[in-house]
Amino acid sequence: MGFSVLGLALSLAIFAPSLSLIWFPPRPALPTGAVPRPLTVLERAGQALCVTVPAITVGASVGWWWFPLVAVLVLAYWALWVRFLVTGRRLEALFGPAWGVPVPMALLPVAAFLAGAAWLENPWVAIAAAVLAAGHIPSSLITARAR
Repeated sequence: MGFSVLGLALSLAIFAPSLSLIWFPPRPALPTGAVPRPLTVLERAGQALCVTVPAITVGASVGWWWFPLVAVLVLAYWALWVRFLVTGRRLEALFGPAWGVPVPMALLPVAAFLAGAAWLENPWVAIAAAVLAAGHIPSSLITARAR
């Protein structure tokens, strides 16, 4: 255990854009009830773990050669948030494909946390990312099909 400034930065870089949904919700609103409750619980647990675990655990060292991949993944994720805001906050922008990827807004954060686990040499971050992947990706696929 211990505090990791780099882990906190990773968590904030990935989750901060999601806060824009408070002030700029999608139009039309997200469909309700489409995602099974166990998946929603798993998704929320993964989100909570990915916000906290990188900040409160310290890896063996820092593998800086992984940082460019983390940066590219985070920047790509931010670009998709810009797309969402610029295109009128449509559900298609949140759950539609980009660059040939079916639900990139679900896959990119998971990939960024996995790359972050390698960057921070922290297996606990990888476990948190796996929990996030188990809930967030299927939930996003279900929501994408329901819209």
